[in-house]
Amino acid sequence: MKKHIVIIITTLISAVTCLAGNPDRAGQAGATELLINPWARNSGWFGANSASISGLESIHLNVAGLAATRKTEVAFAHTSWLGGAGIGINAAGLAQKVGETGVIGLSFMSMDFGNIDVTTVDLPEGGIGTFKPSYLNVGLSYAKSFSNSISGGITVKIISQSIANLKATGFCFDAGIQYATTIGKKTNELRKNNLRFGIALRNVGPPMSFNGDGISVNGTVNQTGSSLTLEQRSSKFELPSLLSIGLTYIYRITTKHAVNFSGNFTSNSFSNDNIIGGLEYNFNNILMLRGGYNFQKNIGSNDNARIAYAGPSAGATVEIPVTKQRTNEAGEIKGGMRFGIDYSFRATHNFSGIHSFGARITL
Repeated sequence: MKKHIVIIITTLISAVTCLAGNPDRAGQAGATELLINPWARNSGWFGANSASISGLESIHLNVAGLAATRKTEVAFAHTSWLGGAGIGINAAGLAQKVGETGVIGLSFMSMDFGNIDVTTVDLPEGGIGTFKPSYLNVGLSYAKSFSNSISGGITVKIISQSIANLKATGFCFDAGIQYATTIGKKTNELRKNNLRFGIALRNVGPPMSFNGDGISVNGTVNQTGSSLTLEQRSSKFELPSLLSIGLTYIYRITTKHAVNFSGNFTSNSFSNDNIIGGLEYNFNNILMLRGGYNFQKNIGSNDNARIAYAGPSAGATVEIPVTKQRTNEAGEIKGGMRFGIDYSFRATHNFSGIHSFGARITL
């Protein structure tokens, strides 16, 4: 086990050394909705728990955590994105265990921008109708537990962006791995798997481009009166790929009380790197309170920050047992139906924050 820990730590250090964010390329990537966390539970601490996340929400952050799904999980979430902007984000997913160690997951994310007025050069104020942009991401995931300590997974995502006369479609891959080990007395169940590592590579895929009538121009040829359509070619754009590395330490005070300390480093291809720290208190797997902070260059400055986030986040979960529960000696749930409600808030610059609400059923 010590050999495995050394290998993982060496890999983490090498990855951090070799990769670095490139703020000079900010704004050059497309499909940036892939970076938005639509789920209400792990967004409450900015996804600091990439090393320990489990269940359906793992599909966004580190798909390896999907392997921890006990049997079946269904989840829904709604996000009021950048309060006052009138943008809504809806997410839904289903995870199902297959075989002894495998789990398959299906997830959806869509953005609702509302109706936007159609304008032209002659009618800049509109009045000739509206159109509705559509952003839709669909992910198919598979994760597997290779042992009691190691799990891994992969996701294939279809990306679709469209307006009335223009559309772009593409695909990308996510991959992740989680490793759990124990620090302290191994005979003490409260210390079981209390230290966890996670690595995830996300949004890796070929460039995308837009196509459609929106980039064509109709005209008339002089003298002949013949019509001519000139179609312009749209430049390709890269996807916002990133590498995240996470570390979690779970301090189980008793079987009913636990505190989760988590941190995550993200190397972004098209923006500043960022470090996220978070803390979660868990009471008997019924009430969970969490908070986090996104550390990034100039993030505290309203004028110089390169992202909308202002830094802090907070969230809470209430999860109610519906049927009789089965737990192990450390208080970890091993069976029974549960219903949970999640909420998170992320502070932003120039807007009234981001509010997310979610609900889930686990079997």
